[in-house]
Parts: sequence; structure tokens; C-alpha cells
Amino acid sequence: MFRQLDKLYSLKTKLNTIQKLLVFGSKILRGIFGPTKENQTWRIKNNEELDKLIKHENIVNYIEAHRLSWFGHIQRMPKARATMKIFKWNPLTTRPRGRHKYRWEDIIQDLGQMKIKNWLTCVQDRAKWQDVIEKAKTSN
Repeated sequence: MFRQLDKLYSLKTKLNTIQKLLVFGSKILRGIFGPTKENQTWRIKNNEELDKLIKHENIVNYIEAHRLSWFGHIQRMPKARATMKIFKWNPLTTRPRGRHKYRWEDIIQDLGQMKIKNWLTCVQDRAKWQDVIEKAKTSN
């Protein structure tokens, strides 16, 4: 029961953070692109106009794409590298109580949502993995 509540809390926190990032990104984009002049009056651009200008690449998708890029970089490393050993390491104890910590397994769930089934072989081919990253940048 506590595990389910922890998942719900972490999902709420994640959604709250995503919403704040999207609002902040829109605010910055409105400053960058400026207002629109229609019929001798000025108005700010709405979210749909901003979305067309940036070609559906919002800040949240950009962050997720970079996380996938780093994940692919780690997966291609030799097993003897210290980074790979730490990535594969399982701690003997549990984490202290508190907020849910994000894990690399969450990225694998993201790959499942993007319907990428053979990601282990896809990671090894850099061109295919770059296509996955570009798809993540424009996915909703």
C-alpha cells in the first residue's frame, strides 16, 4: 500500500514539475518571439502559435531526449568502466524515507511508452539511437 502511495506522490510531483517547466518555457518563448501585430493592435502569441514556431519541441521533451541520449551512451560503454559498474550496481540496503528518487529504470519505462521494443540492439547502433532521440524530442 505504501509503495502505491509513494508512486502516486512521485507521479504528482513529476506532473507538477512538468507543468512548471512548460509554463516557464512558454513565458521565455513569448519573450523571444515577441508579440504579433493584427489589425493595428498588438497581442501576445498563444500556445498553439508558439508550438508551431518551435516545431513541437518543448523543454520537457528536450530534457527527456537528453536523458535518453545519456542512457544510450552508458549502455554502449564496456563493462569494465567505472560508470558502467556504478550503473549496474545494486545497493545492499534500501533508500531512506522521503521523496521518491528517479531511477534509470524509469527511462526503460519511457522507451516502452514510445513503443521501442528492441532497445538493447537499437542502443548499439548510433544512427538508430539518434532516430529514437529525435522521435523523443517531438513526441507528446
